Amino acid sequence: MTAQTAQGDRTADRTGADRGAADHPSCGGFAAAVASEWIKLRSVRAPFLCLLAGLVTTGVFAFYYASIARINGHPVQPVGNAAASSVVLVQFAFVVLATVAVTSEYSTGSVRPSLLWVPRRHRVQAAKAAVVAAVAFLAGTVFAAVGTAVAWGAFGGRASFEAGTVLAQVLAVGVYQALVCVLSVGTAFAARHPAGSLSVLVTLLWALPSVLLGLGGPQLAAVVGRLPHGAGDRFLRAVADAPDTAATAVLTVAAWAAAAHLAGLYVLRRRDA
Repeated sequence: MTAQTAQGDRTADRTGADRGAADHPSCGGFAAAVASEWIKLRSVRAPFLCLLAGLVTTGVFAFYYASIARINGHPVQPVGNAAASSVVLVQFAFVVLATVAVTSEYSTGSVRPSLLWVPRRHRVQAAKAAVVAAVAFLAGTVFAAVGTAVAWGAFGGRASFEAGTVLAQVLAVGVYQALVCVLSVGTAFAARHPAGSLSVLVTLLWALPSVLLGLGGPQLAAVVGRLPHGAGDRFLRAVADAPDTAATAVLTVAAWAAAAHLAGLYVLRRRDA
């Protein structure tokens, strides 16, 4: 009788310990998932190369933009427009960063232990999106600040400097790059292959808007304004006659990011249940 009681007590203790371990944040909680994704992101070389490429591209493009404005005698404009205009190219450094963060796990098979350690699929995707978005926001704001500083000298007096406007544009670049990363993570989870993900993102963020603008016409221009970069450009640049408010433009980009996130989550749950 005593032996049975002792065995029952040990079983109960073991069950309680297992339940407590399962509820502990270190065993699959969101904070632990975020910490894991951060470790995975900073432990490989690709993100650093992407960020370096983005920084160099921002500096070169901002200098070129400001130099052309000075040489051609363009009207005086906010100095932050140079860094904001560089986003059309720099965004792809963040696209690659976010895409590789997802697809590299599928190519190496490391996605299996990741999903075993954090069984809730939405938590895995949300943690990865949160990490790359945070990195993109911080890096995007730094890049924009560097680009603005480079452009100020290259403008040669063809730019205006207002602290409030500059700060707003620098932060806007960070917000846009963060949303682009969320969009890229969702697309990568849906495609699960780098080539497929990048094909979709390049088409959506650059090729399709370029074709539509090349065809011309107010209707097609309105369509471009509803695409991610078309809407993003509305709140990145300080344009007085913009058809939409900055809030509307941000919400448009956020809607694209949310749609991609939900699409990626749907595929993740269906294929990796």
